[in-house]
Amino acid sequence: QVLLKESGGGSVQAGDSLSISCRDSGRTFASFAMGWFRQAPGKEPKEGEFVAIIDWRGTRTQYSGAVEGRFTVTRDNAENILYLQMNDLEPGDTAVYYCAATVGYPALSPRSYDYWGQGTQVTVSS
Repeated sequence: QVLLKESGGGSVQAGDSLSISCRDSGRTFASFAMGWFRQAPGKEPKEGEFVAIIDWRGTRTQYSGAVEGRFTVTRDNAENILYLQMNDLEPGDTAVYYCAATVGYPALSPRSYDYWGQGTQVTVSS
């Protein structure tokens, strides 16, 4: 079973950094490719925007053009935690950030992901 829970969101100023994390309380975290997606509050996460993905070993990552060079995705399989380090934040990064897990290939489409957390709000003001 996969139970994902994000934490670390908050309100920051443009140019600030913020790290969010996603903990899996199950026992199979290392078997899943993981992704970070973002969406406006109240909207369906599976229709959200791709942010970053990472394979099950943590050796392959991919980022959206909007965040590449500013965000870094990592994972700690021993602790069952996925991280997203966000630097030089912009007002356009404001969204609810979701982590998601898939048993398949780390795809860019959120619809390819089987398990989702509840989301954490990140607000960036100018």
